[in-house]
Amino acid sequence: MEILAFGVQSDEKPLIEKAFEGLHDVRCLDVFLNRDTAPIAAGYEIVSTSVNADLGSQVLQTLAAGGTQMIAQRSTGFNNIDLEVAERLALRVARVSYYSPYSVAEFAWTLAMAVNRRIIRAASRTRDFDFRLDGLLGRDMRGRTVGVLGTGKIGEAFTRIAHGFGMNLLGWDVAENPACVELGMEYVDKERLFAEADLISLHVPLLPSTHHIIDEAALKAMKDDAILVNSSRGGLIDTAALVTELRAGRFLGVGLDVYEAEAGLFFLDKSLEGIDDDTLARLVTFPNVVVTSHQAYYTEDAVGQIIDATVRNVTDYLARRRSENVLVPRT
Repeated sequence: MEILAFGVQSDEKPLIEKAFEGLHDVRCLDVFLNRDTAPIAAGYEIVSTSVNADLGSQVLQTLAAGGTQMIAQRSTGFNNIDLEVAERLALRVARVSYYSPYSVAEFAWTLAMAVNRRIIRAASRTRDFDFRLDGLLGRDMRGRTVGVLGTGKIGEAFTRIAHGFGMNLLGWDVAENPACVELGMEYVDKERLFAEADLISLHVPLLPSTHHIIDEAALKAMKDDAILVNSSRGGLIDTAALVTELRAGRFLGVGLDVYEAEAGLFFLDKSLEGIDDDTLARLVTFPNVVVTSHQAYYTEDAVGQIIDATVRNVTDYLARRRSENVLVPRT
């Protein structure tokens, strides 16, 4: 059997091919699955997709009509998949329920420290042999307060690093994580967390209840010199409201690895054609903002685990086994 994999990065391709070697043939495409590319999957029973794939109703119908029966998404998040339509079309859908939480947690801290210590500006200056320190003043993290929204596996890993810095720990989640409590985390309501935290990092999934959890009111409640980091999902932040606050001169720094309108932009080279997204174009002009292209998960360890889980999902499908990774069918 040949499997069709969409949205495969050049670094991923040899890893995917090696993982499936001796099991199944795999055809890797660098294009992402969407309405225009879905017809390519005709004749493929199994399709593997990336995090920014469009798996809405129209795409799912095209896949099903072409003979696809199983979709193996190479990510944990699945807010891009219309699960009800997939179930109606009798498509089996599986995701990767777990991979290294340290990849994302460490990158979130990379963003936090990059904006705190003005790393991008400093590196740009030294390339021009400008060695002044003006405008590069950062601050110690020790003794300051971190607010962690979402204290699952990634949030816990982020919290452990914060504990290592010697920070005061505030958390918010639907349920307390005993490991975070043991580290000294105090669980509080969002309003107190926004008001007291010097650094806020987002680690909640994107759900209807968390969409724009950082809205205009939340942003205004934060300290003027707070640092805000998002390495989870772009839709957690109302980006237009964030731009408004940045224009008013607020926040020490903002680090974003995700963007709510990133589909069709992130993972692609737009350097020669530009973009027509005025909000993103404005966002990247602020000197206290660092935007990266959804790369927090992108380590050898995490990608290897994602691919291994994808192979298991395919093997389970062919053996008619279920696992915790199966989203559809739901029972």
